[in-house]
Amino acid sequence: MKLQRMNRRALALGALAVTGALALTACGSDETGGDNGGDASATAQAGNIDCGDAKGQLQASGSSAQKNAIDAWVKQYTAACKDVQINYNPTGSGAGITAFTQGQTAFAGSDSALKPDEVEASKKVCTDGQGIDLPMVGGPIAVGFNVPGVDTLTLDASTLAKIFDNKITKWNDPAIAKLNSGADLPDLKIQAFHRSDESGTTDNFTKYLKAAAPKDWKYEPGKSWEAEGGQSAQGSSGVAQQVKQTNGAISYFELSYAADGIKTVDIKTEATEPVKATIENATAAIGAAKVVGTGKDLALELDYTPSAEGAYPIVLVTYEIVCDKGNKADTLPATKSFLNYVASEDGQAQLADAGYAPMPTEIITKVRETIAGLS
Repeated sequence: MKLQRMNRRALALGALAVTGALALTACGSDETGGDNGGDASATAQAGNIDCGDAKGQLQASGSSAQKNAIDAWVKQYTAACKDVQINYNPTGSGAGITAFTQGQTAFAGSDSALKPDEVEASKKVCTDGQGIDLPMVGGPIAVGFNVPGVDTLTLDASTLAKIFDNKITKWNDPAIAKLNSGADLPDLKIQAFHRSDESGTTDNFTKYLKAAAPKDWKYEPGKSWEAEGGQSAQGSSGVAQQVKQTNGAISYFELSYAADGIKTVDIKTEATEPVKATIENATAAIGAAKVVGTGKDLALELDYTPSAEGAYPIVLVTYEIVCDKGNKADTLPATKSFLNYVASEDGQAQLADAGYAPMPTEIITKVRETIAGLS
């Protein structure tokens, strides 16, 4: 295990230097504490963190997809900056943005870039400024399933769209059987679960369905689930738990939620072979992301229909959302100090041990420049 962790750290550092890689899995516990663990890595990292004038409590909330990354960053950061307490609440992207635009938090985490109305709302709390998107991590949205007797399952966008729109209701449906020749598919009802809360994961999953199966997915993408039917649960942890305990279940969540024995769907794309949900395969798809934000905003445009071999198509990027100008004076030093560490080489290198991969060099360089100019 120790050797694997060392190899993952080496891969992360190499990615920072030579690749435009992105990848992501996701969340864990409900609170981020200041437990530094006393380990040697925390001590080593602490020496490279600039605390500046940072002090006090920093409140933040939003995306559950980045929760394990936040945990890793906070552990290292608070080992150096002992006068700062960071409290991150993984309430979901929609709730995080709402809390930010209402002035309740210093920054928000979101798996979707700010919408125009959200930018407008942010101007009420960002004096002479507005909320901007700072991409920090990205990666695969896995589709987990629980079908007794089936260990490997391949689905395409059209079939997934019909499953989540209640048009395919049995696991032995001919459309599923056609994609899984030789599989012993049971005559079992499909239990499709979606998020009950507003979620950037839902937004990105439905963007994939709309982009890859427009004839079969008639709903507009968004943080709220629009399709009829199916069942719902709160948060990625909630839908993952339903998949784990419900025969016939299927749902979508960040890859780390599949670590506890949940099987994931291989996605059929235009490539020769179906693509597995892995960090490396998501990297192949997300590496083509382009900055489409204006001014200091660094929102990215993702490719949900990659055709390259081994490019996993269902992906997301998680942003830290902060005011470009008009941040609260009492939290600005801690916000800049923490985000500077998060975007630093050391901060990005922490992602490997937390199950993530660093942002592309060309993107994270722009993020660092933007953080330096926050006021």
